[in-house]
Amino acid sequence: MRITRKQAENIASVLSEGLPYIRKFNNKIIVVKYGGAAMTKKSLQDSFARDITLMKLVGMNPVIVHGGGPQIGKELKKAGINSKFIDGHRITTRSSMKVVKKVLGENINSEIIQSLRTHGGIGIPFNHKKYKIIKASKKQNDTIDLGYVGEVDKIFTKELKLSLKKDLIPVIAPIGQNRKKQFLNINADVVAGEVAQALKAEKLILLTDVSGINDSKNNLISSISLVKGQKLLHEKFIQGGMVPKLLAALNAKRNGVKSAHIIDGRVPHAVLLEVLTEEGVGTMIS
Repeated sequence: MRITRKQAENIASVLSEGLPYIRKFNNKIIVVKYGGAAMTKKSLQDSFARDITLMKLVGMNPVIVHGGGPQIGKELKKAGINSKFIDGHRITTRSSMKVVKKVLGENINSEIIQSLRTHGGIGIPFNHKKYKIIKASKKQNDTIDLGYVGEVDKIFTKELKLSLKKDLIPVIAPIGQNRKKQFLNINADVVAGEVAQALKAEKLILLTDVSGINDSKNNLISSISLVKGQKLLHEKFIQGGMVPKLLAALNAKRNGVKSAHIIDGRVPHAVLLEVLTEEGVGTMIS
């Protein structure tokens, strides 16, 4: 497809602007949580896979942690199982855990790897079947039993680091295993934050279905401090799935990750815009 001179100039401008960031993030680990609208719309799937592949080609080390909430919900509905959420965590019964393993650990994980391959990237699966890297325990809740919902105790990094040395792109399903060898469903934002900390990542990028963190008047907050972020957790307008996202970002920043970003996954090439431009497309915890 031929492009106009104006389009060519725009491409050249973006590449030129991105050069300092390509140099800055060379050989650095960038953990990206992939989910929501970016995962369910074909055009956004393609732009995400191209972004990640390009990051790898220019010397960065992207690591993908994926969710799959809408896909899980769809399969549970087919099976006649109702979904209920508490603070962004899906209550997970024994029967729904079987669906979670199939959708997250098999279907979505392999789809992402195939999408990367289509655009020249080589992904490697980290799921409940191979390279069980997430040591977990049952998540406790004061008011209700969440079932087979877990929280991260430890991320085993040996195989992750080996895969990065081999120029592979790790694709991690957020399924942990406890001491009893039971599989547990873990919020993908939480897992992404823990992986970023364990790998001492340069960046943590969390894709979401909104513009970022908004204030009480629904205006985007482009940058917040750790102190401001902690205060926001107590605001009524921070609720649902934004709670684990903000917590994951704050914990990552506190524990050695250079910067954490909550960005709009509905924007084409959102990840590249966040990595290669000054403005970005969401909220940065700085």
